[in-house]
Amino acid sequence: MTKSSHRPKLVLASASPRRLALLEQMGIIPDALRPTTVDETPTKGEVPRHLVQRLARAKADAAKLLVRAEPDYAKSFILAADTAVAVGRRILGKPEEGDRAIDTLERLRGRNHRVYTAVCLITPDDRKRERVVETRVRFRNLSDAEIRDYIASGEWKGKAGAYAIQGIAGSFVVKLVGSYTNVVGLPLTEVLTLLKGEGYPVSFFWHNLAEIETE
Repeated sequence: MTKSSHRPKLVLASASPRRLALLEQMGIIPDALRPTTVDETPTKGEVPRHLVQRLARAKADAAKLLVRAEPDYAKSFILAADTAVAVGRRILGKPEEGDRAIDTLERLRGRNHRVYTAVCLITPDDRKRERVVETRVRFRNLSDAEIRDYIASGEWKGKAGAYAIQGIAGSFVVKLVGSYTNVVGLPLTEVLTLLKGEGYPVSFFWHNLAEIETE
């Protein structure tokens, strides 16, 4: 058998190009994507940390139902994540309309907010490993015109807190305390620690990166 036949498989329970790109940045290429849809509505009085942890678990469990029925991935690792932006206990969500996105950015300008990402890893023997990561972010005092122009860019669509820090909104940030990749959508240090702790060969693809860069 080849070396690759001994490598456990990894399924990402997401279709997010940001999370896929972050994994690839870490040198990890998922064997399959199995995005799932769950109700992301917070329960009454639910705090942001609990929300993201609950949703990451729900996504992982939903993906598990799909994956364990597939012979090729029955013994795979399953990785799921959920990200939320909050001001205090108020969860800002992912606005679907421009007016809501404007309201969200008006809440964020000139003040601190927190970004929470929960990661849930299901091992091949169906154990769960979890982490919740918190990053503090402060925006400069955006003008009304800047907010309108940002909304016109469309970059906010589908993003927690109505912004993508890896894009134009990176210029809004005056202070960040914690993990940058957490704000993008997947805290890489914690993901690597979880995978490595469960025996996944995180460096399996690394020896190929130099060859890819020179092609």
